[in-house]
Amino acid sequence: MAKEPKSKGRFRRKLINKYRLVVLNEETFEEKLSFKLTRLNVFIIGTLFSILLIVGTIYLIAFTALREYIPGYSSTELKKEATQLVYKVDSLNQVLEVNNIYLDRVKELLTGKIMDLQFDKDSVLEAINFDKESLNLNPSPSDFEFRQEVESADRYSIFNEATKDADIVFFSPVTGTLTDGYNPKIKHFAVDIAVEMGTPVKSVADGTVIFAEWTADTGNVIIVSHASEFISVYKHNTALHKQQGDFVESGEVIASAGNTGEFSTGPHLHFELWNEGYPVNPTNYIDFK
Repeated sequence: MAKEPKSKGRFRRKLINKYRLVVLNEETFEEKLSFKLTRLNVFIIGTLFSILLIVGTIYLIAFTALREYIPGYSSTELKKEATQLVYKVDSLNQVLEVNNIYLDRVKELLTGKIMDLQFDKDSVLEAINFDKESLNLNPSPSDFEFRQEVESADRYSIFNEATKDADIVFFSPVTGTLTDGYNPKIKHFAVDIAVEMGTPVKSVADGTVIFAEWTADTGNVIIVSHASEFISVYKHNTALHKQQGDFVESGEVIASAGNTGEFSTGPHLHFELWNEGYPVNPTNYIDFK
């Protein structure tokens, strides 16, 4: 039993015993290089080198074009040619089948199995001939009623108001006197509220500013996009307090009312409300008093 520990100790010492690897000049015996090594270091270095060599070989074979030179691997060009040949063989088979059918029909015709088809040309022309005057093109009463309904419908008219119920509560942008109302017949898709110069203009609901710039006709204009596809427009402002991309809350001041733009006739707010691309009457949603 005492021999086993001694043998283990000897083996361990052999692994960690240090050796010196010396490179000498053969003629002068001058020492050029020397390395201190142990058997354990040599084993570890050899193992790591073998692993790197195996991994490098696998990488070269799997991910580079060198694998095409190894027997058993097919090249990419060879695969492309094989695929093209398969398509050509399939096309030739289809052409061959059509030619075989054609030859069979010619053979049957030559051997008398198929007789010439006889038909009366005059009877065919008479069958397709009709009197245009005898056709009744007048619509039936139900068809006429349906046509009138379709023709009277104007799905994309900007004068149609949105009838969708809104799940949103609007805040009055300003408090003032309503001087001009919503009138789509004259293309006035807004209400004009007379206010004092510099009156704070507030956002009617939570939303994002999508436009905030100066225009020659309507002065400082700011447009806010809200939920449920609503858009509110504020024109003729003397100053804008928000920029494009800003998020605003309901009742937050976004501009100051004024008298800017060529179409303005005095200090007021020109307010528009749109839903799903259609103008709507703001007074149906907001109490401006």
